[in-house]
Amino acid sequence: MSHFGFENDIHNVLRLDMPITNAPMARWQRKASTSSSTNASSLSPNKSMNRSASLSKTPSKTPGKCHMGAAHCRAGVSSVLHIRCLSTGKNGKTQNTPSKAGGDRFIPTRNNKQLDVASFLISKENEPVEETTSSTAPNQKAWSVTLNGYDIEEAKILHLGGKPLNAPEGYQNNLKVLYSQVATPDSIRKSRYIPSVPERILDAPDIKNDFYLNLMDWGRQNMLAVGLADHVYLWDAGAGDIVLLKKMEEDNEFICSVSWSKDGNFLAIGTSDCKVELWDVQYQKRLRSMDGHSARVGCLSWNDHVLSSGSRSGLIHQHDVRVADHHIFTFGGHTQEVCGLTWSPDGKYLASGGNDNMVYIWPMTSGSEHQAIHALSEHQGAVKALAWCPWQPNILASGGGTSDRHIRIWNANSGSCISALDTCSQISSLVFAPNYKELVSGHGFAHDKVIIWKYPSLTKVAELEGHEDRVLNLALSPDGSTVASVAADETIRLWKSFEKDAVKKPKPTSSIIQQHIR
Repeated sequence: MSHFGFENDIHNVLRLDMPITNAPMARWQRKASTSSSTNASSLSPNKSMNRSASLSKTPSKTPGKCHMGAAHCRAGVSSVLHIRCLSTGKNGKTQNTPSKAGGDRFIPTRNNKQLDVASFLISKENEPVEETTSSTAPNQKAWSVTLNGYDIEEAKILHLGGKPLNAPEGYQNNLKVLYSQVATPDSIRKSRYIPSVPERILDAPDIKNDFYLNLMDWGRQNMLAVGLADHVYLWDAGAGDIVLLKKMEEDNEFICSVSWSKDGNFLAIGTSDCKVELWDVQYQKRLRSMDGHSARVGCLSWNDHVLSSGSRSGLIHQHDVRVADHHIFTFGGHTQEVCGLTWSPDGKYLASGGNDNMVYIWPMTSGSEHQAIHALSEHQGAVKALAWCPWQPNILASGGGTSDRHIRIWNANSGSCISALDTCSQISSLVFAPNYKELVSGHGFAHDKVIIWKYPSLTKVAELEGHEDRVLNLALSPDGSTVASVAADETIRLWKSFEKDAVKKPKPTSSIIQQHIR
């Protein structure tokens, strides 16, 4: 019998589902018994028994690493005590979930006061609502703010406190905002003022109403050259003086094109008798007359000492004005009249437009091969309007005639069309305005106006109205602040639309200055 009694004792000792009477007391039990003994005088026997019973319940803390040693766990402590042991640290305090800088989450803190307020609010929801007078409500709010630090009526049941920890050094948040833009206040935003009326109007009597001619150019010396019928006039924009430079010898002949050299000291003139003349403006003297074309010369363009001329025959001649034998070579690609011609700012490419709806880009070469590097055929009308971008030398803008009406932007290196815009009107001239990086277009049928476009978006900035007939040519002043437009209504209008640092100002009340060009 003693043998069976010994086995029963061993079996009872090894069971873990019941407390062992002779096992050492756990630390949390010792702490609980100590605190209960200090308050024994104030507790009734029933309350003491309830408190002891509550302390024997399984604590609901997150398990952690046991810091009391493996021997403590092997000493026969029950599973209930072992769970409690796992949630205590070396100092005997309960450990919360560890949180460190750069952790995966932020756990806010809740103090006892917040829990008391939450308990009060929950219990208050089940109580009947008491009617309060208007006089006691402000007092209760003031008492609540003074005692609790906030209005208890507006408090939340779960009030989270504490500040989130800072991220570790070098931590990057992939969800951060890529960029932010703060709108400029209207009080400090400067709006550009574009006058709706021209600054000056010049009379241009007897100007040829011919879409294919180029009868106006503005030189670096601030001189405006205009071809009126069989005369060439110079207008000094600074002094206002007008000079008659040339008159055709034959009455039935007329001026077809004018173009200033890069320095503004020499003027090239193309005539209807197939000649290209070179004039010294300072001495008002013709330096030379260059033959070679078989039809009228409707467009001219300079590239240092090389002068290019296009004619109705479709040929483009290159002239070296320094030597007696001026003709260098000829570009032949157009099948109809060449009406647009311009060199790129860096002098690498020559762009030509013709009545055959074609745009050719020619290289600056002195070899035997003179072939176009690009033949652009997207336009559906005659191409007279051509302009190179001053700040992007490889960008070319072209405009089509009445049957096309499109502005097209080209990459001269690749020959690709970057963008296109239907202006719903004939395009007779294009000019880039570098002061505000804009593009200016002159239009004929059916709008007869000058339009300013933002580059490269080609959004409309302003419309300059006033001409009563189609615009024939545009020219930009040397300082880039004014664009001149000559139209078939025999007027030249000067639009001061690109003045730097122009802010909004009242409309001028002074009358427009009018002057005769001859």
